[in-house]
Order: sequence, then C-alpha cells, then structure tokens
Amino acid sequence: MRVILSGICNTDLELLRGYHGFSGIPGHEFVGVVEGPASSPFLGKRVVGEINLTCRRCAWCRRGLGRHCPKRTVLGIVKHPGAHAEYLTLPEDNLYIVPSHIADEAAVFVEPLAAACEILEQVPVTRKTRAAVLGVGKLGTLCAAVLENAGADVTRLSRKSRARPRSFDLVVEATGSPAGMPRAIELAAPRGTIVWKSTHHAPASFDAAPVVVNEITIVGSRCGRFEPALDLLGRGKVDVAGLLSAELPLSRAPRALALAGKPGVRKVLLRPTA
Repeated sequence: MRVILSGICNTDLELLRGYHGFSGIPGHEFVGVVEGPASSPFLGKRVVGEINLTCRRCAWCRRGLGRHCPKRTVLGIVKHPGAHAEYLTLPEDNLYIVPSHIADEAAVFVEPLAAACEILEQVPVTRKTRAAVLGVGKLGTLCAAVLENAGADVTRLSRKSRARPRSFDLVVEATGSPAGMPRAIELAAPRGTIVWKSTHHAPASFDAAPVVVNEITIVGSRCGRFEPALDLLGRGKVDVAGLLSAELPLSRAPRALALAGKPGVRKVLLRPTA
C-alpha cells in the first residue's frame, strides 16, 4: 500500500520512550491505496487496515480474536514496519475499503475509533449507564462519542475536572498516564466497571483495596473491529474534524512527533507525498 496519511498516536510516543522494547518504523493509523500485487481484488482501492497480523490457525484466531494470537505481529508496534512511511504491507484479510464519501482525514481515525467501539463489545451499555471518560484527548473524545451514540449518560473529565466519588457505573480510563487508574478507582461506583484503555511505558501504581471492597470490575481494552468504526464515520455519527491539530510532510516526522507530544495538541498527521 502507498500511504496517503498516517496519524501519530500516543502509543507512538510511548514507543519512543521504550514501551514494548520497540525498534523500527512506528505508526498504525493510516489510510492508503493498494498498489500491488496485480492480482489483488483491492488493487487501486483506498483502504484502512487492522493492525494485528495473525497465524489464522490457533484457537484465538478461530474464535475471531486474532488480536490475541500468540504468534501475532503488530503494525508499527511489534515486529512489523509501520505506517509512518511511504509504503507498508498488510495481508488482504486485514483490509477494508473506505467509502468514497469518507475523507482521508477522517479515514485515518478508523483504527482509534475501532478501539473506542471495542468498549461496546466488552461492556453492556444502555441509556441507564452513567459513564465517565477520563481523558479529553483524542482517544478519550472518541470513547465518549461512541458511548453517547450507544445512549449512555457521559461525563467527560479532564485532569482538573471535579466529580463525585463512587458515582459512575462505567469509567473509561483514557488519560495515557499512570495517574489515571487511581482516579478511575475513586470514581467507579460499587460493582461498577473500569475500562482501562491507556498504554504507557511507566508502570501504574494504585491501591487495590477499593477494587476489592467495592467489587469493581477492571477490563483491559485494546483494538476493535473496523466495521463499527467505518459505519459510525460513514453515517456522520462521529465528527473527527475537531481532533485534528496539524499535518506535516513525512520528511518532517521528528518535528511532527515532538509537536504531537506537547500538551493540548491533538492529532498530528503525516503525509508522505507533501
């Protein structure tokens, strides 16, 4: 695939800090055009792609949960060159054609939006669900939008926002910081659920006693299916335009990564042909 745009994710920044012992080309959010092989049914199509490359044979793969395949590699994260490049490769089974009415700048959000949609696969959400999303950055904003589309009563909380302790049925921790979990535990109601989205190089430290005493469920949450994300974008249910901060040419990737790490900066895009 020839990359049209790639998006810098907080995970990319954590990889640079040493997360997952990473080395190589980062980047896993992209939209591109298939340029080979000539026999591909996707040839010339504009696509996005799921980031886990799996064995397709193990018990996890047979259950449709290849993202947990023990032999997987991961685009731009684990042993597979990523999207901050002119070209990348993925198996055809990973690809999804982008409808023509979805702009490139929106399509690049399919991967993180799919990760937000994964919450609905893991946790029941209804119109009675009182939800808090910790983190008002890119992923937190997408998680809040997905929950609102599912009917939940959502409160978006920044680091400085105040909220009553033990008052939320569902807390999504998407701060990208080790400090997020202690606050999530404080906010979760008895028998509530915390969805833990953040990945960071530094370990998280928290008192586990309230988790036991209040019988809180903690759910780790990572990648999601692309179909729900494409559906939400295609129907205009999630507006990602406000999440864009800047676009730079790939030749200025170091500058773009530095910019993406600054407080208050949202999504920074890289365009190889700029």
